[in-house]
Amino acid sequence: MGRIERLFDDLKQGGKKAFIPYIMTGDPSLKKTEELVLLLEECGADIIELGVPFSDPLADGPTIQMAAERAIKRGVTLRKVLGAVRRLREKTSVPIVLMTYFNPVFKYGLASFIDDASGSGVDGLIVPDLPTDEAKDLIRFARTKEISTIFLLAPTSTDERIKLISRESTGFIYYVSITGITGAGLTIDNTMRRMIRKIKSVSGKPVAVGFGVKRPEDAEAVAEIADGVIIGSSIVKMINENEKGLKSYLKSLRRAI
Repeated sequence: MGRIERLFDDLKQGGKKAFIPYIMTGDPSLKKTEELVLLLEECGADIIELGVPFSDPLADGPTIQMAAERAIKRGVTLRKVLGAVRRLREKTSVPIVLMTYFNPVFKYGLASFIDDASGSGVDGLIVPDLPTDEAKDLIRFARTKEISTIFLLAPTSTDERIKLISRESTGFIYYVSITGITGAGLTIDNTMRRMIRKIKSVSGKPVAVGFGVKRPEDAEAVAEIADGVIIGSSIVKMINENEKGLKSYLKSLRRAI
């Protein structure tokens, strides 16, 4: 059992839900990212998702795409992201999940990447463009290092896909609330409730919901039906446009969840 599994166990015993904020590593700088991680933890983050900048982020909306572009222009690479995590481990033990596309991992070398991610203190991986069916090597290497492999389900996922991802996901299952990109609007309806109930009945693993959660009211509603709430685009936007209001916004999300 890794740090993420233990966290969800502790939260469940305390009747709480996980607050999982996302930020783009290197936007506006690596030093600032490290400061932001500590701020997120201070404001009650249970798990922190760090984006790895990539030039073709197919799952991300405009806000995160632009953040990735800014980080790439500053020379931020996957290796530098791991370096930031390594430095953070001197200051915090908060679980850290990397959200990366597969191309940077492939270029790095899968076995080397997993070794270095483990040595840096990474707790989990989300690779949205790597289908679970093609992720056997990633899963195998990650499990030898107790790194969670977190896969995505969506409103359109079939029963077969739910079974597969329930089997292969560790840490938690990421439920994409909409059939779209990050930053789009959120609709909490009976379909979402039914899907989350079905996933939990099949897997028994925690389910965290992302895509479209922006307001504290959204976070509160999602927390009523899921084990964790993932919030990214609105945080990334506030970092760049209204950083003075960031701390109070994060605390309002924590209270709501």
